[in-house]
Amino acid sequence: MRSIRHGKLFYLGKKVMDSILWELSEKDKLNTHMSHLKNRINKKYNIQLKTYQDIHEWSINNISLFWGLVSNELGIIYSSKYNTVIDNEKSMLDSKWFKGSNLNFAENLLKNKTNNIAIEFYDESGTIKKTSYNELYDLVSSTAQYLKKIGIKKNDRVAAVMPNIPETIICMLASASIGAIWSSCSPDFGYKGIISRFNQINPKVLITVNGYFFKGRKYSIKSKIDRLANEINSINSIIMTDYLKEGFISDDYMDWNDIICLNKNKKIYFEQLPFDHPLYIMYSSGTTGLPKSIVHSAGGTLIQHLKELKYHVNLYDNDKIFYYTTCGWMMWNWLVSSLFFGSTIVLYEGSPFYPKVDSLLKLANKIDLNVFGTSAKYISHLEANNVKPKKIGSFSKLKTILSTGSPLSRESFDYVYDSWKKNIQLSSISGGTDIISCFALGNPLLPVYRGKLQSLGLGMSVKSFNKQNTHEFNNKGELVCDKPFPSMPIYFWNDKQNCNYKKAYFDDFDNIWKHGDFISIDNTTGIEIFGRSDATLNPGGVRIGTSEIYDAINNIDFIEDCVAVGHKKNNDERIVLFVKLKRNFILDDKLKENISNKIKKSCSSKHIPSFIFSVNDIPYTLNGKKVEIAVKNIIHGINPENKASLSNPESLKCFENIKELIRE
Repeated sequence: MRSIRHGKLFYLGKKVMDSILWELSEKDKLNTHMSHLKNRINKKYNIQLKTYQDIHEWSINNISLFWGLVSNELGIIYSSKYNTVIDNEKSMLDSKWFKGSNLNFAENLLKNKTNNIAIEFYDESGTIKKTSYNELYDLVSSTAQYLKKIGIKKNDRVAAVMPNIPETIICMLASASIGAIWSSCSPDFGYKGIISRFNQINPKVLITVNGYFFKGRKYSIKSKIDRLANEINSINSIIMTDYLKEGFISDDYMDWNDIICLNKNKKIYFEQLPFDHPLYIMYSSGTTGLPKSIVHSAGGTLIQHLKELKYHVNLYDNDKIFYYTTCGWMMWNWLVSSLFFGSTIVLYEGSPFYPKVDSLLKLANKIDLNVFGTSAKYISHLEANNVKPKKIGSFSKLKTILSTGSPLSRESFDYVYDSWKKNIQLSSISGGTDIISCFALGNPLLPVYRGKLQSLGLGMSVKSFNKQNTHEFNNKGELVCDKPFPSMPIYFWNDKQNCNYKKAYFDDFDNIWKHGDFISIDNTTGIEIFGRSDATLNPGGVRIGTSEIYDAINNIDFIEDCVAVGHKKNNDERIVLFVKLKRNFILDDKLKENISNKIKKSCSSKHIPSFIFSVNDIPYTLNGKKVEIAVKNIIHGINPENKASLSNPESLKCFENIKELIRE
């Protein structure tokens, strides 16, 4: 037997396993929020839970007890207490949470009225702005007063086209304090992308900026906003922030700075609302049809986010937590909920690679971040550009790196521990807009293994269904959830009788949520994700996750990026691999053979592509997710409809009219 840490393998008989990359000491485990929760459960219910597996099993077998305890332990502020934790527990669609309770989302996030820093803001131009909790409360108060003056009330929709700046959070909290419903997207969204979202929900007010900065350039969005104002008839008022510092806002729009000046600080009246009152409208990022308008509740969002942040991230009031995100991605909503704990949330607006590829890393080290959240794509980009974070600084306060958006490759795990920091919890997390939270995430009680998400989330009854629709450990299958959880959508907007809601998640299995990911779960609740199940490759009836191929060729020095899809032919499916090569490389037979041999060696002969093509670019959503389905549709002659969801829609032309596939 040989054992080598940090991403290498050890051999035990014929079984090959990854070594542990990171693990807390037993002493440090005792001081985590998760350990304290375990002790509380044991004491309250006179049981002897020992491992995380025990805690998780208890949480999904005792749904009402678990979520009731978590609500109390978190200290969520209710104006009236609930009668029951969950009503109709046996039904995924018809279950109701914390009936009889009333609360306000904004009140819970603004409860820490201190001079401690709530928001620390940076952008690529060098702007620094720090806002205390007391200042945040006052700014929310002024904004809420104005929203009330212009007639915004409970259930009205407030739409925002905003960058990741403090004003966005302030306006969201002001909206939530009234009981209005918030929906936002990033200013880099194209006009069609914005209109396809907001035209569905009829907002009364639009909150926006005059422009934004990216890679050193200034982008005005005034013409886009004028167009939206004319197109969406429900908009009565537009509030604009002078983010470009031009010194003038159109006479047609209200300057946000004037709102702050004209409305003096007052105590906020927080509208008290039922637990399931709508808070956010989020949108799916698919490439067919209109984006789904997914409505999430205030109470469900709050308790789920707080559970994840406290117990899985192990967040404390003196922590600085950061996530590189836009306001069109659910990670922004997730990050903002950190305010509940009195933590400092760090915002960054602009390109993470401007003016240099390591600029964001230098900032993270300089400001002593404790939690650094990003995407798998960001980490792989650092690796591809040979960035060595440990040469930038010690990152002495950094305890956790969070990664989501797509599966984090095994090589990326190695990169973090070899080139960044060895004493770090690397938590690959996964969930989505659909649940505004996670199914699987980090865990301070468990080790980190390369390529694996540490654990299923507390209270999340997740299974991996095989072809017989039964759960199997250590076997690839569909990610399903067979018991209700608080952050399930309450409905889709304008979806009569929940028809589209049911079709999205419950068409395949009766009373069981199908998420659309292809996964494997081991008997310690650790998870591997192999990509979207609808993009799963199926050559010769063998199901293959696209991430297996990506992992195999991730470190080939001439490949910058790639996408693998299935191509149907004669009742079978062949694997087609598209590669984006680095400069000065041409895809010839020798390179193709190199790729195929690497895939065969790392995976199997079944994984070898039938075709390998070179393309100029790979399509991604605005949230940084690789778009396999759109590519698959194009090579089968199906035109993707919702191209506005892509950050680079022009890349789709690379996959059109490929003679070999048409002929075949």
